[in-house]
Amino acid sequence: MVTPFGMGTLTMGFSQKNLSIEEGANVIVHAVREGINFLDTAQYYDTYRYLRPALDLIRQDSSLEMPVICSKTLETDATGVRAAVDECLRDLDLDVVDIFLLHEVRGVADFEERKEAWETLIELKKAGKIRAIGISTHHVDACERMALEKDCDVVFALINKAGMGIRNAENPGTRAEMEAAIRKASDAGVGIFTMKAFGGGNLLEDYVPCLDYATSIPGNQAVMIGLGTTAEVDQLISYAYGRMDASFSPDISGRRLRVDQSDCEGCGTCKARCVSHAIYWNENGLAQIDPDKCVRCGYCAPVCPVRAIIFL
Repeated sequence: MVTPFGMGTLTMGFSQKNLSIEEGANVIVHAVREGINFLDTAQYYDTYRYLRPALDLIRQDSSLEMPVICSKTLETDATGVRAAVDECLRDLDLDVVDIFLLHEVRGVADFEERKEAWETLIELKKAGKIRAIGISTHHVDACERMALEKDCDVVFALINKAGMGIRNAENPGTRAEMEAAIRKASDAGVGIFTMKAFGGGNLLEDYVPCLDYATSIPGNQAVMIGLGTTAEVDQLISYAYGRMDASFSPDISGRRLRVDQSDCEGCGTCKARCVSHAIYWNENGLAQIDPDKCVRCGYCAPVCPVRAIIFL
């Protein structure tokens, strides 16, 4: 059983806020104290380093219960997946991880190519190392496919009110298509939780409408929100308990558009769309935004095929 809102830890990691260990652990513990019992991490996020001290503090506090932990791996073969699960168990000092997913499955074709990894998750669940298995995905077709997969327990799908970042096989996907895929998987008995309610921060000004939409999707049982400060935790709790005014809009004056270098594929779509010529190629051949030229119009974010442009 999980709370309707979960805490994503990507925000505090190296690719975004890059918090100190103490800062990150304190945010996690604060979220759990405020009633959030669902935490998302991943091998690639490098955020186990925050979770371990946080979980140690939670274990020491008799008033707190251990949260449900979800982790993920990008590995594609049996050896890699076994190592990833063992790493998660060791680094978080767990006997069993609650949820473990194939990370960022890019459509049905990608799932089929990662069948060895999937079969290994099934084996590790049977061996008692994992309680539930599934996939995380931005792709409509992958979500639909899991409705037919008898061993799939959960799908972690991308959706938001603007439809930003949704894909369908090799093409852009729509909000309506992902809604239908979520319903199909849910009707088949698959647990659903969703990501990117704020479109990577690009929709934050519409805080309440974004969460109203995400929580209203038929079949969606929990919404994972990336949280990097105690203030962000408190905002989410205020919404969750109905204490937030419908007109609330967080202060985003200090935020800037940036390209998550871990996601960018260097396709050039954002660069071609930028009307301010603020996007350039860095030394790694990836897109980067010049803050002195960027006018924060946000035109680049919706055209990015991998949702690498975030508002942080």
